[in-house]
Amino acid sequence: MKSSMYQTAPRLVKTVFKDILPVVRQELIYWRAKASAIPNQELREQALASIDAKSFHCQGGSVYGVLSGARWKEAVTFIVAYQTISDYLDNLCDRSGSFNANDFRALHQAMRDAVTLSESTNSYYQFHEFKDDGGYLTELVEVCQAHLAMLSQYSVMKKYLIELVDLYIDLQVHKHVEQSQRVGRLKKMHEQSNYATLSWYEYSAATGSTLGIFCMVSYAFHGKLEEQELQYIYHGYFPYLQGLHILLDYLIDQNEDRQEGDLNFCAYYPSVDKLEQRFLYFIEQTRNTIKKLCDQKFHRFIYQGLIGLYLADPKIDQVWDGKRVKRRLLRAGGMRSIFFYYSIKWYKRFKNKPIMEH
Repeated sequence: MKSSMYQTAPRLVKTVFKDILPVVRQELIYWRAKASAIPNQELREQALASIDAKSFHCQGGSVYGVLSGARWKEAVTFIVAYQTISDYLDNLCDRSGSFNANDFRALHQAMRDAVTLSESTNSYYQFHEFKDDGGYLTELVEVCQAHLAMLSQYSVMKKYLIELVDLYIDLQVHKHVEQSQRVGRLKKMHEQSNYATLSWYEYSAATGSTLGIFCMVSYAFHGKLEEQELQYIYHGYFPYLQGLHILLDYLIDQNEDRQEGDLNFCAYYPSVDKLEQRFLYFIEQTRNTIKKLCDQKFHRFIYQGLIGLYLADPKIDQVWDGKRVKRRLLRAGGMRSIFFYYSIKWYKRFKNKPIMEH
């Protein structure tokens, strides 16, 4: 693999803000227009809400486009479409009155079809109360498929993509069933893994990130992706970097999830001290597991940027002892996390306008 040209945090931030985020914005404007045309009101509202409230997921994921060289726009198009599927389905599962595991698995088959290039169907809603999305989900899947089909190295990475996607789907199924069943299902999923050093809720968090997928696909667009590198990426991202990503997401959402009755993995830590200790452990393990990756500085920027991104959200200050946790984690992330923290604060204040169609 070619070494990344983004050797400094300021240079990476400049590239992301100047080049990548405007393209992400245009992609989201397109998908928002498509969501606005969904015939069913409930599906339409959830699709629009997923874009309006979670656009930062696409913005963050699209940073991986810098690994794709000249084909970075194609990588960004895939990342935005795939993350939009993820956010839309998460909204459908969270906000519907359904607790049907078959419903959640059928909906999330879209995420598997998108990376296996299986022929997409209209059966994603077969167990769902509402069905007429006007082809919205199918189009998202087909855009992802069309971009993966361009990649000469798709066949090499397919099995790794499927492994990560299947873990993600299992999580989404188990965490949305009846509340009384969720923890038992997730504990069983953890028991079947090889990660005894993690608690069941930490392992579950690690399965809930799409970053490993975006990393592999972005490198594939660059054109130099081999079996050894794929193994390094898989183990460099799963479980620690991906786990850190999702635990940070849950950290800032604790109050919201408590109000909505949603499962939140950070709520299972027995104390704030234990939560801090384990977050620091994940940061240290991430620092160690990415050492074999090419473009190591870039991947270091990723976890340091994640710390800055999530802790720049004002919701962290509303969490119990959130200000103290923020200080400790920013310190653990180092000067780059602090730099990303203030850069993101500035971007949100001055540049981050709502996603609206023209």
